[in-house]
Amino acid sequence: MAQENFIRRYLMKAGKMGHNGFQIGQTSTENPHALHISFSVEKSTSETANTAKVQIWNLSPANLNILDTKDCAIELQAGYANHIALILAGNVVTSSTEMDGADRMTEIEVVDGRVALRDTYISISRSGKVNSKEVFDQIAGEMGVSVVYSKGCKFKTLPHGFSYVGAAKTALKKLCKTCGLKWSIQNSVLQIRKPNEAITTRAYLLSPDTGLLEVPKRITISSESDDSSNGKSNSQIGYEVKYFLNGAIGVNDYIRLESDKVRGYFRVYKLTIDGDNLEGDWICTAQLLEVK
Repeated sequence: MAQENFIRRYLMKAGKMGHNGFQIGQTSTENPHALHISFSVEKSTSETANTAKVQIWNLSPANLNILDTKDCAIELQAGYANHIALILAGNVVTSSTEMDGADRMTEIEVVDGRVALRDTYISISRSGKVNSKEVFDQIAGEMGVSVVYSKGCKFKTLPHGFSYVGAAKTALKKLCKTCGLKWSIQNSVLQIRKPNEAITTRAYLLSPDTGLLEVPKRITISSESDDSSNGKSNSQIGYEVKYFLNGAIGVNDYIRLESDKVRGYFRVYKLTIDGDNLEGDWICTAQLLEVK
C-alpha cells in the first residue's frame, strides 16, 4: 500500500437535526493536528441496531453542550490522507466527560438509526391490490431514512392490501416475513435484501495488496437461519479477516477474498471497526460468509 495510506485521518460531525452543530478532524497548515479520537464501531446483519463507542479528548465546552442535546446526531468518517469514508451514522445515547491526566476525555455511545427505530409509529391503510415494494418505500419515508434493495429481492403483490398501525420496525418485520426478505439499518440507511445475498453486486477486492492483514481464520458462525423465517438456528462456515481500516466496506457488502489459503466470494456478516488517530489500531475485523 502507498505511504499516504498510512496517514490516519477522520472527520466527525455532530448536532441535532435542523440545528447548529460542530465538526472536528480538519487539519491545515496552521493547525496540522486533529483532536485525539478513539472509536469502536460494531455492525451486523441483525435487525438490532448497530452500536459504537467514541472517545474524544479536549472538546470545547460549547461542543460538549451540543453532544448533550436530545438525540444529537453523529456522522464519523475515517480513513487516510487521500480518502475517508463514512463508518458511523447514528444518535448519541449517552455522553460523559472525565479527566484523563491533564486532558479531558469525553466518551459517547451511539446507536445507528436510534430515532427512526424508537420513535417512528405509522398508520398505513392501503386497500385493493398493492405491491409490497410500495409499502416498503412508504415505511422508509415515514422513518425518514433512504432505502436500498438487493438485486434478488422479489416483492409480492398483496391481494387484499396492507393495513398496519404501530411501530415501523414491527411493520418491516411483518412485511419481510411475507416476502421472505431480511432488513437492517446500516449507517442510517434501510437495507432490504434477499437472504444470503449481498446488498450490491459490486465486489471489493480484499488481498494483501489492498490491506488484508494476517491469515484469514476459519470460523463457525451460529446464527438465525438466513434461509427461512422459522427462527431455526444454523451453523455456517466462514472466515474472520483483519484489514487496514476501509470504511467503504460495510455489512452485507460483497467481498472477493484473495489470500494464499482462501479465495472466493463472500458477504460481510459482521464488522468491527477500531481506530485511534494517534496510537494503536486503525483496522477492521470482519466475519465473512460464502455467497451461495
